Formats: sequence, C-alpha cells, structure tokens
Amino acid sequence: MTTPPLEPLPGAGTAPTPPSLFDAVGGREGVRRVVERFYALVEADALLRPIFPADLSAGREKQVLFFEQWLGGEPHYSERYGHPRLRRRHFPFVIDERAAGRWLALFTRAMREHDVPESAVARILEGLGPLAHHMVNANDDIPREPLGDARLT
Repeated sequence: MTTPPLEPLPGAGTAPTPPSLFDAVGGREGVRRVVERFYALVEADALLRPIFPADLSAGREKQVLFFEQWLGGEPHYSERYGHPRLRRRHFPFVIDERAAGRWLALFTRAMREHDVPESAVARILEGLGPLAHHMVNANDDIPREPLGDARLT
C-alpha cells in the first residue's frame, strides 16, 4: 500500500503578504481620523488656512473618500466625483512649494499622531511627495475658477 503524498499547508512556501496601505492606516475609520486631524492642523496653520475655503466640510469629506481609494480601499471618490483630476481641481488655490511642503508636513504629523506604522508612513509619502509638489501652481497661467463637483468622465 502506498501512502498518498502530503499536501502542502495553505500558504506554505509563500512570503506573508504585507497589509495594504488602507489596512495599515486603519481602514475607513483610520483614514477618517487622519484626515480629521489633518484638517484640525490646517485650521490652526497660518500658511495653509488662507489657501483652503472658508467652509472645510466638503473638502474634508472629499479627502476622506480620495484617500480611502488612493490607499487601496473602495473607489467611492471616483464613483461620486469621477476621475480625481487633482491638479485641475486645485487650480483655484494658489499653491507654492512652501505650501506643498507644509501640506506634507501636516499630513505626516496627522498620520504619526494616529499611530500609522512608520513603514506605511514612508510608503505613503513616496506617493504623496510627488503628488503634493505636482499641485504647485503659484507661477502658472491657469484658470482659477472652481471646477465644481461635476463628473469629469
């Protein structure tokens, strides 16, 4: 009588999969906490506060949806607003290099204050750094009227 070959254990021979950035931040609630803290920091910041609209509630909610999607969560932002077109959506706001750097610093602080693992913070900043500097438009001849919430598909 022959013995059947042993089946490998599930996952044997494979490296563990690191959590997605969305999961590392704490999922939907983690994203919301980080964005809420970021906006509290913006409200108290003399450089950034004037760049943001008087009412921060719509931007806060859009940023939660955007970061959920950007970090690997559900695509609620695109479902509601279409393609992010972030640079165009930021045309109404005059953004210089200093403001981009401050935005990154405050977002980084918000992530660290909510105990996002440093490995995830580093990976997030690899993408956010170039993205924030792509928003710089202070010396560009661009349309400054708001794009609105119309879907851009």
